[in-house]
Amino acid sequence: MLTFFFMGCAYLFGSISGAILLCQFYHFPDPRTQGSKNPGATNIWRLHGADKACFVLLFDVLKGTIPVYCAYLFDTAPFGLGLIAVAACIGHMMPVFFSFNGGKGVATAFGAMAPIDPWLACCLVLIWLLILYTTKYVSLAAVMTALIAPVLTHFFDETFVMPVAMLSVLIVFRHRANLRRLVEGFETKFD
Repeated sequence: MLTFFFMGCAYLFGSISGAILLCQFYHFPDPRTQGSKNPGATNIWRLHGADKACFVLLFDVLKGTIPVYCAYLFDTAPFGLGLIAVAACIGHMMPVFFSFNGGKGVATAFGAMAPIDPWLACCLVLIWLLILYTTKYVSLAAVMTALIAPVLTHFFDETFVMPVAMLSVLIVFRHRANLRRLVEGFETKFD
């Protein structure tokens, strides 16, 4: 029963969009109507600069970390933690407070995975940065890191492989349009 409570809290917490709130605060246009039309750190970076993107990134990471870590403190089983992490990501992707039109969930998923093991979190960041540096595609870095995450998790704590795999599936699914553009050669590079 406690798992369902935390899932509900995680969904609501995930539904708070840092990018949209930031744009409202500064009287910027809604990020869902500008640039890539994604309310995430990358689009905010392109539209409004690194400082505001860092705020959005931190906000989105904490949306995943806080509910999962709180549930972990209540001895929630790994599968339950996975469901809570998924709920936070679904909140970010389909926020009840913003007409169910949200982001891709990469930072929120990372935040949800971070409490598993700090070294795992560092490895995932390094992999993402390496792929981004090599290819210049944020979306490809996100998808490739998501696909590697469950395999890497196995070496840190195999009890969390299934929850991490659930998050990976969500991330890949949300990037399907990006993958199509990558194949067609129309995806925007991050310069």
